[in-house]
Amino acid sequence: MRQLVIFCMLTITLLAGACSELHKIQKSTDLGLKYEKAVEYFKKEDYPKAQMLFDELYAVMRTTDKAEDITFYLAYCNYHQGDYILSGYLFRNFFRSFPFSARAEECLFMSAYCHFLNSPPYMLDQQDTYIAIEEFQFFTKQFPESTRIGECNKLIDKLRDKLEKKAFMIARQYYRIEDYKAAITAFEILMKDFPDTHYREEAIFLTMKSYYLLAENSVDAKKAERYAEVVTQYNKFTTMYPESQFTAEAKRIYQNTVVVQERMKRNAQ
Repeated sequence: MRQLVIFCMLTITLLAGACSELHKIQKSTDLGLKYEKAVEYFKKEDYPKAQMLFDELYAVMRTTDKAEDITFYLAYCNYHQGDYILSGYLFRNFFRSFPFSARAEECLFMSAYCHFLNSPPYMLDQQDTYIAIEEFQFFTKQFPESTRIGECNKLIDKLRDKLEKKAFMIARQYYRIEDYKAAITAFEILMKDFPDTHYREEAIFLTMKSYYLLAENSVDAKKAERYAEVVTQYNKFTTMYPESQFTAEAKRIYQNTVVVQERMKRNAQ
């Protein structure tokens, strides 16, 4: 127990000393000293203290020869503390301010990567996802020979996968709440925006089923057109997926559709 008390007292003393040191540095008018200590804290991975000093230096040394280093360190201080919005802004600002710097490529990539990290789960608003894709695409245009191009493409694919999943889930949700017209439109947009989507099989099947259910509940004037679209979607589905987990149900829907179409033809005569 006594050893624990001593340990706690030593810890408190050390923390107080560290805070006292930082306070003295902040009070100092020696900008060179502040810069040296900020870099020292940064290298020790004490990013909160480094950031406090770099924040002060950024405000007063933006027009000096240290501005590039300060902007660079400050961006990474925020990045390492998980503030991807601010760090992304600072990385982008670095690229704008120092486009010919040896660090410009790294900072432009990190700007995009911060948006990637800030991209939320697929069910939430995807503004940062779109921005991240644009940022990575901008990077590849600015640095087409960069060794980071491969990584950019992989990250773009991950972001597009998230947008693809969101589009599919929205379409399927319309289907589940029986808004079949909206479901059909949403599935068509999905397949247009993502031609190689791995949801295509289910999307075509649900499009066909949505047309069928929509036709069943339509006024007589629209039934023929919508049942005809069921047949079109069925032919498309079976051509692309002759063996599918949805084959049996698709065939049943098609057969029911043919029966209804024949009855409608007889009634029309």
